[in-house]
Amino acid sequence: MTVDRVLLADPRGFCAGVEMAIKALAWMVRAHDGPVYCYHEIVHNRIVVERFEQEGVIFVDDVADVPEGSPIMLSAHGSAPEVVAAASERGSFVVDSVCPLVTKVHHEVKVRSGKGYRIVYIGHEGHEEAVGTMAVAPDAISRVESISEVDALPAFDEPVALLAQTTLSHRDWEDVAVRVRERYPDVWTPGRSDLCFATTNRQASLLAMADRCDAIVVIGSQNSSNTRALEKLAKEAGCERVFRVNVADQVPDDLSGVVGVTAGASAPEELVEAVVARLAPVAGVEAVRITDEDEYFPPPRAIRELQASIEQASTAMLGGSLLSRPALDDRNLPASEVLAALAG
Repeated sequence: MTVDRVLLADPRGFCAGVEMAIKALAWMVRAHDGPVYCYHEIVHNRIVVERFEQEGVIFVDDVADVPEGSPIMLSAHGSAPEVVAAASERGSFVVDSVCPLVTKVHHEVKVRSGKGYRIVYIGHEGHEEAVGTMAVAPDAISRVESISEVDALPAFDEPVALLAQTTLSHRDWEDVAVRVRERYPDVWTPGRSDLCFATTNRQASLLAMADRCDAIVVIGSQNSSNTRALEKLAKEAGCERVFRVNVADQVPDDLSGVVGVTAGASAPEELVEAVVARLAPVAGVEAVRITDEDEYFPPPRAIRELQASIEQASTAMLGGSLLSRPALDDRNLPASEVLAALAG
């Protein structure tokens, strides 16, 4: 393999929601002696999940499988209201690490359904985010993901609202949304798009370099919706050789010329570094930056309270001042470092 240059998409990799969820679960692991249970994969990345499994985290698909009195975390993709309630009744310490952008959509579903709207929701069948969102108002929501499915919808008597899964590709969303508006001209839409800013940014950085690439490597797991969207977008952009990989060893050994590299929103930076090292570009790496992404989501409330309790107890035991103790700088603690520390 003789690669001339690597074009490295920026932004790429962990989004603010994934950063928050990984750091929150790491706090739970460190704070509890027994196993921590997580409802569904914390994020859709095999490496991240395996790293936590090695730390004793047990991932379940049913809260009923969690022993009563155990600590429980709910995944970043959002959970149905009944799941949240069941976890609260069963767990000794419960943290809902749902991404705030998903929470926004849940709130929109609740408000619109409460006002008598029929909600047309664009989302992938079976995706955890879609399942959790639809469970907020199951009798008032119709899921679609294609123009033909929009055409199959009835002429609703009630007003219609249009909402979407946050990790959709703009291209996947746009054509379907246009058809919804054609069928229901008075459709209500939120003032701010439901589509995740991080998903949009990663797609834009990919498109900014695609026409310069002889091949593109997309890093991320098969069950990651935004990763699959990047893979599809790279092919639609005209790149003849597009490869989605979980680890560097999966990168083909016959690549040459200019290779673009990007990563889905749940793929750690250590995988990007490993892929670039395998490609070993003769002329080095060129970053293709389309924006500075500085969004930050603070830890879930339960984790903030846990952090404060630990800080106060530690300061008191060491004889320090509670008034002058340094505050934990969570914003500047990258989840990639937290994940690497778990491996150590």
